[in-house]
Amino acid sequence: MRVEVELILFILRIVSALLLVGMVGALFWILWRDYQSTLDQVRANRRSHGQLVALQEMDGTYILVGEVYPLLPITTLGRAPTNAVIVNDSFASSEHAMIVLRSGQWWLEDRQSRNGTLLNDIPVRQPMVMTNGDVIGIGNRRYRLELQP
Repeated sequence: MRVEVELILFILRIVSALLLVGMVGALFWILWRDYQSTLDQVRANRRSHGQLVALQEMDGTYILVGEVYPLLPITTLGRAPTNAVIVNDSFASSEHAMIVLRSGQWWLEDRQSRNGTLLNDIPVRQPMVMTNGDVIGIGNRRYRLELQP
């Protein structure tokens, strides 16, 4: 009788140890999955999704100036040095406009600038959807949106 009780206690200890190891393993698996998910989001936020190319008007047509700015999920434009795209134009506000990626679409928003923002020569009064090749106007500066496929 004593041997049976000891055997049952031994089996219960082994089962408890296996359950404990299983729970710890599941916890590490969940933490690893969350870590990978967060890492993927950080990489996606750092990855360039396209670019803004500075243009200059000459004789009624726009030519490339050579300045290229990476397009991130949130790209700010303005005179202040804290913007992703610094617009060197006296008609630009400190925080003039913002390009945002929402649900797979690019949106251009005017940030209550004094002189307004243009999208393909149309004033931006509310957020507007942008597509590849659209031209943003801020003051006398123009930027063409070039999206990666």
